Amino acid sequence: MHDPSTGGASGARGGWREPEDGRVFRELRVADGPTPEQRPTARPLAYVERVLPPGGGSGAYLAARKQGARELALWADPYRRQLLAHVRTVSAAKGAPATFEVLGADGASLARIIREPAARGGRVRTRWTVRQAGAEPAVGYKGRPFWWVVWWLISPVQAAIVVASILGGGDIARTPRRTRWRLGGRTVLDYASGPGGFELEVLADWWDPRVTASLVALLTSHDSWLGNAWDAAAR
Repeated sequence: MHDPSTGGASGARGGWREPEDGRVFRELRVADGPTPEQRPTARPLAYVERVLPPGGGSGAYLAARKQGARELALWADPYRRQLLAHVRTVSAAKGAPATFEVLGADGASLARIIREPAARGGRVRTRWTVRQAGAEPAVGYKGRPFWWVVWWLISPVQAAIVVASILGGGDIARTPRRTRWRLGGRTVLDYASGPGGFELEVLADWWDPRVTASLVALLTSHDSWLGNAWDAAAR
């Protein structure tokens, strides 16, 4: 995801201002592959924004968000002329599994995505299950076990790291985020660090791009408390 309000992947806000014409400014970009110079190119796949409750505004959205709910719109253009997908919450409760449905512009169900939080039901890691319509579910676990062990070993000094990062302007030690979705023993999606920040690599050709874009929007909206979830912003 490219978010100019936070300087994209860098997290530096700089002098950016929200567009006065009201267009959607957060982009989900897709790589078209390397150029002849072997440099990856990217283009906008969708423009994403949160859907505020009628008459409730951002405060109502953020209140529902604390319970695990999300409602997102993905547009084909920044001026909302063509809807690509709508992500709605089927069920959610604080600290419990949440189920989201991805709908197409015509209202047809494209996929269901289930997020099961860590430290629940015997799970050590957060589990994401993606079931695209007409396909078997793909299951992914957040973070590699080795890096979770490393992170927990340094957790007693996290407070000092946070303070040092604030004072020194450095980066906070993030929780492990890499997630691989497997289906039948094969990796079909890989969410990992790339040149532009964390990126979702699609490793099977049957994925609907509206589903994978919706998954990225959900993943980035569930950034940890050490991160910067885009849908928790004031705008």
